[in-house]
Amino acid sequence: MVAAPSQKKAIPAKKQFVFNSGAHILRIGTERARNLGELLEGVRNVPDSSIFQHMFQTLADHHYIREGFSNDFAHWAFFSCNETGLAERLAGIDVREYTSIADMRQRIVQILEEYSKRNPESTGRKALETFYFCSSDTVVIPTSITADNLDEFIDGLRRVSLHSIHYHFINARLRIKLNSNDFSQWLEEELGLGKLADQFEAIDIYTSTLEGVRRQMIKLAESAPSRSNAA
Repeated sequence: MVAAPSQKKAIPAKKQFVFNSGAHILRIGTERARNLGELLEGVRNVPDSSIFQHMFQTLADHHYIREGFSNDFAHWAFFSCNETGLAERLAGIDVREYTSIADMRQRIVQILEEYSKRNPESTGRKALETFYFCSSDTVVIPTSITADNLDEFIDGLRRVSLHSIHYHFINARLRIKLNSNDFSQWLEEELGLGKLADQFEAIDIYTSTLEGVRRQMIKLAESAPSRSNAA
């Protein structure tokens, strides 16, 4: 009797991945800026959650590449202050290079200070619109979608909403101190797929829409060499 050919069996994860989504409740703080000098003072003093809001959370609002600027500070410097050089420098901050809000804040402060020294007349010039420092509270919304292996994870990526992609890929960075994202952390710690986790982390969140991020993750995961093993 000829034995049936062995089937491939997905490698099980140590711990199940639960896809969540998040609703963001925007809070406008007391700090505001009517000129570059006040922006600098605000950046020095606002809470970490505000820096994260204006550098990360609003990537989705700007659709990543809307009108050329991917963070609120650069957007305001260009459109409200007409300071093209400053806007370009602020837009050039690559958030993936930072593993702490403190370091990112210091980089923004450095750029603003250097620009003000070179262009002192711009510091007190009134902006066309006031900048309001904001932060957001995230309300976690569980979904029924879970993954116990890479195949189920890929299926989950296809099925979940973009709000869930944002929650796990962008919003997670504040919870885990910018070091990674929920997807990469699970792939490395629970499936042992460190290379795939690094590939997820390397996805450019500036030049991709959330749907583009989803497609890239699915493509990378489907091509993972350790996706399955013999039963």
